[in-house]
Amino acid sequence: MDNFPPIYTIKGAHLSFGLHPLFTGLDLVIGRSDKTCLIGRNGSGKSTLLKVIAGVIEPDKGEIFIQPGTKIAYMPQESDFKGYATLKDVILSGLSEHKADEDYRADILIGQLDIASAQNPETASGGERKKAALAKALIGEPDILLLDEPTNHLDIATIEKLEEIINNFKGAVIVISHDRAFLNHISTSTIWLDRGILRANDKGFAHFEAWQEQIINQEIIEQKNLLKKIEEETEWLHKGVTARRKRNMGRLRRLQQLRLERKEQIKQTGSVNLTIDKGEILSKMIVETKHIYKSFGDRELVKDFTIRILRGNKIGIVGPNGAGKTTLIKLMTKRLEPDQGFVRIAKNLEEAYFDQNRITLDPTKTLWKTLCPEGDHIFVRGHYRHVVAYLKDFLFTSAQAKTPVGALSGGEKNRLMLALALAKPSNFLVLDEPTNDLDMDTLDLLQEALDEYTGTILIVSHDRDFLDKVCTSLLYMKGDGTITEYVGTYSDLLAGEKEKALNAQKKTTVKKVVKTASVAEVPASPAPKKKLSFKEQHLLKTLPAEIEKLQTRVARLEAKLNDPTFYAQNPDEFTKTTIELTSTKEQLETAEMTWLELEILQEEILGQK
Repeated sequence: MDNFPPIYTIKGAHLSFGLHPLFTGLDLVIGRSDKTCLIGRNGSGKSTLLKVIAGVIEPDKGEIFIQPGTKIAYMPQESDFKGYATLKDVILSGLSEHKADEDYRADILIGQLDIASAQNPETASGGERKKAALAKALIGEPDILLLDEPTNHLDIATIEKLEEIINNFKGAVIVISHDRAFLNHISTSTIWLDRGILRANDKGFAHFEAWQEQIINQEIIEQKNLLKKIEEETEWLHKGVTARRKRNMGRLRRLQQLRLERKEQIKQTGSVNLTIDKGEILSKMIVETKHIYKSFGDRELVKDFTIRILRGNKIGIVGPNGAGKTTLIKLMTKRLEPDQGFVRIAKNLEEAYFDQNRITLDPTKTLWKTLCPEGDHIFVRGHYRHVVAYLKDFLFTSAQAKTPVGALSGGEKNRLMLALALAKPSNFLVLDEPTNDLDMDTLDLLQEALDEYTGTILIVSHDRDFLDKVCTSLLYMKGDGTITEYVGTYSDLLAGEKEKALNAQKKTTVKKVVKTASVAEVPASPAPKKKLSFKEQHLLKTLPAEIEKLQTRVARLEAKLNDPTFYAQNPDEFTKTTIELTSTKEQLETAEMTWLELEILQEEILGQK
């Protein structure tokens, strides 16, 4: 906080909804130039607190002091744009009547945020509506800016522009967001709303996890000293958060290994066409696209795109709004046919599709009946779980199991939709913007669930931190139809793209590139084979039996290593067996891929006749 007197103060605020107290004895101080992130679980009252600060609702009791002349602008999660003809009209509505002559500010913000200002709000995309809502909050140059999930529906380029606007903003800002990277870049202080208690820290979000863990550990010590039983609703918080933090490094190491494996897969990918209908061996191949094109009118969304996705790959799809990410998902899941090229998917796929706009919840049903219409157990990933135990995995209490869905907050409904999607039997998971409106704890839970998921995942998201922690590789759509696969983090991808753009700009400034006739010749494609060689024919016949032997050996070695007494009885033999298992798995992988490519090559040759 700065050295000036606070411009807004709340003392001893109480607010309840029915019999449920949201917060009691809440104190809050806002300084003139604070950049504060407001953290808390879904349903903890974050959005309600913003409404109290904005004057939209009043607390049941408590004192509020606002310095005279202080202007407050509030952007809710969802804005009502009824009655406005264009998005520019929405933006201008943020000006007070006596400042109507300052409408030039609208044009400045429209340029900064690249808003399609002439669009009708009713037909505009979620991203355009969100940008207009942001501009409406900013146009009046408030002293306090309150933003509830401002990054939802925004692409990375716009989020970065918003970060710059907030960092240059002279007034105070309080932000609710699940986007960790965004909060790291804009916050200089943190307030944490937890079980009705508001705690403040004069450090930004980058220091939140260490601070949170310190408070939790102190609470546990105090509760033990007082011989006080830990309340049910705090069980996950106390036992889960710190444990999840400690497991993060292990998850990161596994993800790095998966990225290395994906790099090798890309290197091995040749120009072989695939037909995925050959049973268990070919089940490693999940999706293949070959030279696919898709356009709408004169606009090319997907241009000459080829990829081979194997079982276990976790692929993120990124790019600016309107680049065609949802179209690409529809092509890769065969919901949409390409104009040219082909898409093949495994026949034994069990797909689970998560899209917040497609999943509907019955508000009259209880959480129990939503997940488990009959009985009290739900089948999840090969095991039966009691519905209450499964709900606890998603941070719901036992008491909530029999409450109606309509009583849930927006974030809690999203958490329930995730529970519903992840409970479906699947080996192929498609997630379209799964992080919107989720709190930090739920994001941690989702990351852990995806880390443990053994199937294949396609994810569309703009959340940089989430993608960095989940994806083995990224498909980057620039917006011109080209798609590039990048193995690494989204942060590294963005840094590389910025460096490329900067280098290109420098080259253009130094000298104009002149194209000459000495263009490098593209090597001609080799002529298609007319038949398999004798060696290839022999391998095609003998490899299935060899693969079966290797699979049996792998199973035998794994069973041997699973004996809990093996290492204690013979450490040297345990080490030798471990090395043998690794080598056998590599042989099995090589044999399977060789057989697969020979089988496809034979089909190509037969198709030429």
